[in-house]
Amino acid sequence: MSDTDTHLPLPDLNAADSTETGDVGYRDDEQIARVAADLEAVFDVPVQVSAVLGRSRMEVGELLKLGPGTVLELDRRVGEAIDIYVNNRLVARGEVVLVEDKLGVTMTEIIKAERS
Repeated sequence: MSDTDTHLPLPDLNAADSTETGDVGYRDDEQIARVAADLEAVFDVPVQVSAVLGRSRMEVGELLKLGPGTVLELDRRVGEAIDIYVNNRLVARGEVVLVEDKLGVTMTEIIKAERS
């Protein structure tokens, strides 16, 4: 992440819908429908989404010695936010969650990069 990246909190979807709250992210149903219709052209564009738990550096010789059951030490601590990339660009941070019998990711923070 660069020094020019800013953090935007996710909107509270559980908050009461009221224009009096002053929420910048508030949109009425008609506005949401218009935005969705405007974006419809890109709904089928495939993207690659990656959730990165952490990173590790090692030499090729060490990599070749890895086998089933090997514990690989990562550069993150337990409970630390994971990075979420779309097409190799950092777009959010989140937490790992268990949904029924599958792992998932919940986004807790949107990363907005300044355009240069």
